[in-house]
Amino acid sequence: QGLSFCCLPFCHTVEGEAMGASINLGDAVNGPRAKSYCCESLEAILELKDIDLSQGRIQEVIKASAKLIEDGEDVILYLSGPFTILNVIIDPTKVFKAFRKKPDLMKKVFDKIQDHLLAYVKAMRSVGVNMISYADSSGGLNILGPKFFNQTMDLFTVEFLKKLSDEVGEDGLVILCPKTTLGLISSGRANWGFVDVDANSSYQEALVTAKGKGKFVGETCMKNITYKIRNGKIRTLVLEPKIKQGF
Repeated sequence: QGLSFCCLPFCHTVEGEAMGASINLGDAVNGPRAKSYCCESLEAILELKDIDLSQGRIQEVIKASAKLIEDGEDVILYLSGPFTILNVIIDPTKVFKAFRKKPDLMKKVFDKIQDHLLAYVKAMRSVGVNMISYADSSGGLNILGPKFFNQTMDLFTVEFLKKLSDEVGEDGLVILCPKTTLGLISSGRANWGFVDVDANSSYQEALVTAKGKGKFVGETCMKNITYKIRNGKIRTLVLEPKIKQGF
């Protein structure tokens, strides 16, 4: 793809599968997707076992990352957000219904997913991965709407990103989807910062340079291989206390 690093895994169903979801691995035309839902309610999600990192595709992701790093490659872990994970575990309509009527229950589900994701990141960190790309394609503002999107940031996103950054460490970097970035900035939950990089860098090259210099970046999609850094600076994000509601 012309990237400056290796990106794993190749789909967004790995975390859900490791939590118990049944996945249709697809073919050359259609990618991996839910085969059937393993939970009928949010309460059932709370009863799922802890994420299993010792077998299946998630173990292969960890092993492959270790081998690539041994070979001198930079590796970025594609980490999925809660709604993308829930999409392969439970009927999404049940999630939104529960979110509306039982926000306390939704917070417990968020907490469980957070614990599972941090365990996954810790395992990846142990093999040398120090760049994490976080996105939740099924949890964007255009899908959730302003109310649920803001609630998600307060109940999950901000707290999770702080813990994720701590897990990645001082020498690492968390790369955010620009949709997540825009939500954090527009709602006053984060501010812009800057890190100096080579003026001739592509965005991908600048991401590698920014490791250990900023905690979060996300000014564009990292797959945007034509994007060039302006004035030798890459934008970073600084999480701040919320100063206003909504957008």
